[in-house]
Amino acid sequence: MRQLLIAVFLLCAAPAWADTRDPGTYFFQSTFGDLKAELGAAKTQGKQGIFLFFEMDDCPFCARMKSTILNQTDVQDAYRGQFLVYSIDVNGDTPMTDFQGKATTEKAFSLVNRVRATPTLLFFDLDGKLVARFTGPTKDKSEFLLLGRYVTEGAYATQPFTQYKQGK
Repeated sequence: MRQLLIAVFLLCAAPAWADTRDPGTYFFQSTFGDLKAELGAAKTQGKQGIFLFFEMDDCPFCARMKSTILNQTDVQDAYRGQFLVYSIDVNGDTPMTDFQGKATTEKAFSLVNRVRATPTLLFFDLDGKLVARFTGPTKDKSEFLLLGRYVTEGAYATQPFTQYKQGK
């Protein structure tokens, strides 16, 4: 009887396991740290822009987003289908190149983009122009997916995200 219960539990739980993947591998993409070059890649690949997830070590909100939202296969597929997706360490000293081709570090780039809390979610268009900002974690997967649609539909040009959410 005990084995039967375990088997039933595993069968019921299996779909939940199948719908998640490691965000470090399946959500975030590798980069050489040259955002200007990444814009060219985004254009070539038919993306709508670049999504940057600003985080720091020991950020509980970043960890929660990674373990409950960014690990979802539908989220990963939706974002990677429309954007190049990168993580930026707000305290990082890793050298990088910004959208204008200027040498900087992750930390300095974060300051220039007024990242004061983590996570901060920034969307840039194919010209390297910031088009949407969301500070803090999204409340759930639905809100995160809606944020992506807000950008891909171009709604950022006419209304704030809070207004867009109310209409959906």
